[in-house]
Amino acid sequence: MTRAASLRPREDIGLPGRLTRSAAERDGGAQLRTEDVAEWLAQRARAHRFAVERIPFDQLDGWFFQETTGNLAHRSGRFFTVEGLHARVDGESVREWRQPIIKQPEVGILGILAKEFDGVLHFLMQAKMEPGNRNLLQLSPTVQATRSNYTKVHRGADVKYIDHFTAPGCGRVLADVLQSEHGSWFFRKSNRNMLVETTDDVPLDPDFCWLTLGQIGELLRRDNVVNMDARTVLACAPAVYPESEALHSDTELLSWFTGERSRHEVRIERIPLAQVAGWQRNAWAIEHEHGRYFRVVAVEVEAGNREVTGWSQPLFEPVERGVAAFLTRRIDGVPHVLAHARVEGGFLDTVELGPTVQYAPGNYAHLTGADRPPFLDWVLTAGPDRIRYEAVHSEEGGRFLHAESRYLVVDADDEVAVPPGYRWVTPGQLNSLARHGHYVNVQARTLLACLNAQAVSC
Repeated sequence: MTRAASLRPREDIGLPGRLTRSAAERDGGAQLRTEDVAEWLAQRARAHRFAVERIPFDQLDGWFFQETTGNLAHRSGRFFTVEGLHARVDGESVREWRQPIIKQPEVGILGILAKEFDGVLHFLMQAKMEPGNRNLLQLSPTVQATRSNYTKVHRGADVKYIDHFTAPGCGRVLADVLQSEHGSWFFRKSNRNMLVETTDDVPLDPDFCWLTLGQIGELLRRDNVVNMDARTVLACAPAVYPESEALHSDTELLSWFTGERSRHEVRIERIPLAQVAGWQRNAWAIEHEHGRYFRVVAVEVEAGNREVTGWSQPLFEPVERGVAAFLTRRIDGVPHVLAHARVEGGFLDTVELGPTVQYAPGNYAHLTGADRPPFLDWVLTAGPDRIRYEAVHSEEGGRFLHAESRYLVVDADDEVAVPPGYRWVTPGQLNSLARHGHYVNVQARTLLACLNAQAVSC
């Protein structure tokens, strides 16, 4: 007779409480006081040589424009390519456009290692240089690596701590989900977002430190400290929200979201970069004929603590800082945020839930009245008494140059009119959706990470 396999609980009911305890430890942890993190980052910056210089395309090492397509590619055939995209979308104010886009089909790993010290969960964060960050060095996940990186296509050094996320049985998985990256600039790009807990002794590299969730929450209140990849992983953590009711039940919310995916007819076609109408290429940039949106540029990089210490690459550079904001209100005493079912050309499945507002304001400066994006002016003119949270955060520093967004949580009027494509959701509902892939976009996940880490409360 075959012995029956032992059953396990479907959910770790203790984990949300452990995360709550970690979020409550805000002033210090097992290694550093929160007030000392800025100096620790400055020390790590002084310990290595970092430099980023803009160069013309013809000085890119290993990159070339393909003769037949005009696509910008690496001679190895790996890493990524810059291609063209032709999007046609029914039911949106902008129905058709063409643009450059990054195609990077491989799935990377964004992983944060967790460990208890004195009964409190801590998270192993890395002081990592990214060429696109305005201040270069920010707190990143323990592991932040493309498949090309951790399989050593670049013939560089090993990715530190990677075995905790790739070797079977090396830790207890707390969260593991495929999430999209920026759908406006990446074509169907996903990363594996992981939280893994270990009970082993972990040798501490000088460029890494242990922080509680509360310490990270405090640092999320500061500009350009916690990088995008760390924020998206933290958004996937199963946090505790004291809510038992919502304006829309979970089933109603999922039904509405499925309807939003169904009602949009989105036709996406990859086209040669040379055929992207309205965009012009010169020796230093590929840019829009009206100076809007973003430009493709090239840089040469030195980074003393990276797996490869020098390289060159293309980057996408936005023409201005973006704005990403949730409107929030209490409905019968329960906090809600207003989510937008957004269509972006690079999404894998039509729409994902984004913030109420997610725009670069200058791209819409020529529009007036009803043609203006919903709620944009409300957020731009919000007084200090309405702003619950505000910080500037960098977007993906490995592919974007000086891409920053002003992230806000802003109080709404009690009876704000909700247009089609928008829904009030509770933070707990949003957190539940973020534990599944391709429901919550990367900008909304940044704001959700702030909620999970108690950097802001609604």
